[in-house]
Amino acid sequence: MYPAELVKPMREDLTKVGFEELHTPAEVDAAIAKEGTTLVVVNSVCGCAAANARPGARMSLQNAKRPDHIVTVFAGVDFDAVTRAREHMIPFPPSSPSMALFKDGELVHMLERHHIEGRPAELIADNLMDAYNEFC
Repeated sequence: MYPAELVKPMREDLTKVGFEELHTPAEVDAAIAKEGTTLVVVNSVCGCAAANARPGARMSLQNAKRPDHIVTVFAGVDFDAVTRAREHMIPFPPSSPSMALFKDGELVHMLERHHIEGRPAELIADNLMDAYNEFC
């Protein structure tokens, strides 16, 4: 488990723009089951999360269409919540960071680590905005 003081600013990077933190499997299930669209960001301490994923997720929210709900779990910290979120993301293998868009509880769009790593935040945001325009 990562020290709280290490992950605090990384958590706040998303919560300051409205992401709700989920810490338990029940919270994950409830968030994904909500009517409408839910973006789930699997946050992490890796460099690509800081350089690309979190900024891309934040930038994507500037779109005219956006998810009804935005939530996050933290890999290496919220173990049970992350495990449950990843169960909802099957058939995609576990990766962090990652982002999944659900509509009425069904996975409709997925960004795995290999879609994030090495790509600029703007490209990640564009990918998410395209998904929002289609599903939100």
